Amino acid sequence: MRHRKKFNHLGRKAAHRKAMLANMASSLILHKRISTTTAKAKALKMYVEPLITKSKNDTTHSRRVVFSYLKQKEAVTELFREVSPKITNRNGGYTRILKTGNRLGDNAEMCYIELVDFNETYTTEKKAEAKKSTRRRRGGKSAAKVENTEAVEAKAEEAAEAKAEEANEAAEETDKKEE
Repeated sequence: MRHRKKFNHLGRKAAHRKAMLANMASSLILHKRISTTTAKAKALKMYVEPLITKSKNDTTHSRRVVFSYLKQKEAVTELFREVSPKITNRNGGYTRILKTGNRLGDNAEMCYIELVDFNETYTTEKKAEAKKSTRRRRGGKSAAKVENTEAVEAKAEEAAEAKAEEANEAAEETDKKEE
């Protein structure tokens, strides 16, 4: 019986499929983003994410296990030196699949698969906004605001009085000129 043995064979024999996934995983690690079909990207995601998890623990054993899957020294060193420090605080979901439409020749659904922490579009860190306190009717800031508003109102009243006095003086001068 074939219970719980469901994964995409991608129309290839086992050796061809393993070689293809190893090459694609190495390319993904080296270039951080590759374009492929959606079916291959989903299979690659299942293949490469456990390897990235293994790279968090930099031991000789984990390097040998990852090398047995990838078969390229450059990809292994890139994974352990540059990729693993960026994903140490992430608990999974190291890759992202972005669908791009269908291929012209055979109408296959195409996509980009990329490492999540290496895309500058999505990883621009936003500055932490200052927390807004809840508005309460106690002392503190609101009392200071009331004092400030009273001071502003007093200045406005003084300015209005000064303008009124100037207007009165101007009216008196015009009255004197008329006499």
